[in-house]
Amino acid sequence: MLAKLTSKNQLTLPKAVISDFGGTEYFDVTNENGRIVLTPVRVNRADAVRAKLAEVGITEGDVADAVEWARRGE
Repeated sequence: MLAKLTSKNQLTLPKAVISDFGGTEYFDVTNENGRIVLTPVRVNRADAVRAKLAEVGITEGDVADAVEWARRGE
């Protein structure tokens, strides 16, 4: 089976290949010995938010303090 690379670097995967991965929206893409390897992944948005908060240095305590402050209506 062939998949054509478009001018926008997009590939359309053949139905015969993708049918085994029903419901999968995201794939991890790696280059292994000159081959493109797609691995299905589930993106957990909550994990992504936690990772971003950790990246910018916001702790659970910071979030709890902000919620408490907002609820006081100050």
